[in-house]
Amino acid sequence: MSSKIRESAGKTFNAFKNTMPILIGVLLLISLLLTAVPREFYAAFFTGNPIIDPFVGALFGSIAAGNPINSYVIGGELLKNGVSLLAVVAFIVAWVTVGVVQFPAESLMLGKRFAFFRNATSFVLSIIIAVLMVFTLGVLG
Repeated sequence: MSSKIRESAGKTFNAFKNTMPILIGVLLLISLLLTAVPREFYAAFFTGNPIIDPFVGALFGSIAAGNPINSYVIGGELLKNGVSLLAVVAFIVAWVTVGVVQFPAESLMLGKRFAFFRNATSFVLSIIIAVLMVFTLGVLG
C-alpha cells in the first residue's frame, strides 16, 4: 500500500513541477500587462453593464486558450482591476468550456455541426451560469 502512495505522491509532485513554469510565466505576463495597460482599458471593454459584461467576458474566454488553472489567476487579476464578478465568471466558464481555437480539430474529429452546436451551447450556458452564480452569491451573501 505504501508503494502506491509513494508512486501517487511522485506523480503529483511531477505534475506540480511541470505546471509551475507555465503558472509563473502567466503571472509574469499578467504583471507586465497590468503595468503596461491602464485601468481605463478594462473599463472600455467591461462597462459594468450587467447585460453586456457577461457577454464580453464569455467572448474573451471563448477566444483565449490555455490551461484552466491560468483562467483563475487571470480572473483574480480582472477582479482586482474592477471588472465585475459577472464578467469574470462568464470568462472562466467560457475559457474552460468553449474552444474557438480547438474548433478546427474538434470539427474534424466529431463533425462541424456537433462542434458548432457544442461551442454555441457552451457559450450561452457560460453567460447563464455567470448570472445564476452571481445571483446565488447575492442571495446567500
